[in-house]
Amino acid sequence: MRTWVPVLAGVAGAASIAASVVVPLAGAAYEQGGAATTGWAFAEIAVLLALGLVAVRVAPPGPWSYGAALPLVAVPAWLLRFGSGPVSAELVGGFVGWGLVALVAAVVGLYLRRLDRDSARSVVEARRAQRLHLARDLHDFVAHDVSGMLAQAQAGQLLAERDPAAAAAAFQRIEAAGLQALASLDRTVHMLGDPADGPAVPPATLDDLTGLVGRFASTAAIDLEVEPGLEAVLPRAHAATAYRVVVEALTNVRRHAPAATRVAVLVRRTGPAVLVSVTDDGPTQAARSARPRPRRQPRHSGLGLPGLAERVEALGGTLTAGPADAGGWRVAATLPLGPA
Repeated sequence: MRTWVPVLAGVAGAASIAASVVVPLAGAAYEQGGAATTGWAFAEIAVLLALGLVAVRVAPPGPWSYGAALPLVAVPAWLLRFGSGPVSAELVGGFVGWGLVALVAAVVGLYLRRLDRDSARSVVEARRAQRLHLARDLHDFVAHDVSGMLAQAQAGQLLAERDPAAAAAAFQRIEAAGLQALASLDRTVHMLGDPADGPAVPPATLDDLTGLVGRFASTAAIDLEVEPGLEAVLPRAHAATAYRVVVEALTNVRRHAPAATRVAVLVRRTGPAVLVSVTDDGPTQAARSARPRPRRQPRHSGLGLPGLAERVEALGGTLTAGPADAGGWRVAATLPLGPA
């Protein structure tokens, strides 16, 4: 509605202005008391005013707003259909009167637009205040549960040798407190979510790389090698970031190296870290000139390789992109097995 209403208003206003110009030029000017006072004429003005008011209210900023002005300009221009006779006080009064009517419609539309904007802002601010309140409650609840777990763990250490039964009971209380803290987290995260975002999607894992490679394999042959057992030792945030590295690298292959015939995707352990490497055999020179390099570009907006480099570094890893030793292009990320 925010786009088609201004378009419709612009078309109707342009058609009315064109008719107001063509009618006197064709020698078919209206006569006072004749067709100008018919119900059809006033119906046209009413439609133009309604379209102008609604278009002013809903038109998005930019070129779309021009469509809202045309029907309001067409309202006083309608008097041109009486011909181009001598300027009289009656004609000037008519232009002024209909111009004021169009101005009132524009003011009403702007007023309603402001009410809509204030209402939307109030909803956003109310949601923000509610989320801040929920976040504070989450901190209080989880801090209370974790403090209790810590106290029970300290007591269990002291009782482990002297009273194993009491220590076992302390561990049971720790388990109950942990489950309660997790339940509080789940409830609060669910309430913090925006219903418009739809159901939550679980983060991607290394097991999802097979399906990802299958979707990209239509343009080049992709060799996927994932070391067995990594999914069990790699934290979920690190696994999701590794998946995003492969997605970004394959996207860049499709975008910047369509001539590549083979891509090698490697995920394996290298000491205390995991290496995620994507290497293609595309033209090296084209890759140098066309592909972004995370170390040399300003980091903003969180998109592409620069944003991905920030995400990798936040986990304690590194991301590099550049020409491969054997030709082509290589994107490599190193992620620690443990938390940053």
